Amino acid sequence: MTTKKLTAVVTKEDNWFIAQCVEIDVASQGETEEEALKNLKEALELHFEEPIATQTPLVRSLEIVINAA
Repeated sequence: MTTKKLTAVVTKEDNWFIAQCVEIDVASQGETEEEALKNLKEALELHFEEPIATQTPLVRSLEIVINAA
């Protein structure tokens, strides 16, 4: 387990606070600034979590033709 320091920008839109991570395209919202940051932290932790496949993925190769000038 490692820790990473990230930057968040918080803005207010109507009655909601929007928290967005600057380094990674992840955002969240909340009714307070603290809630928005808490939700962003949770979203970022989920973003970095290892995916757990419920089925083994099928990996296939594709060949395509590209008409470039």
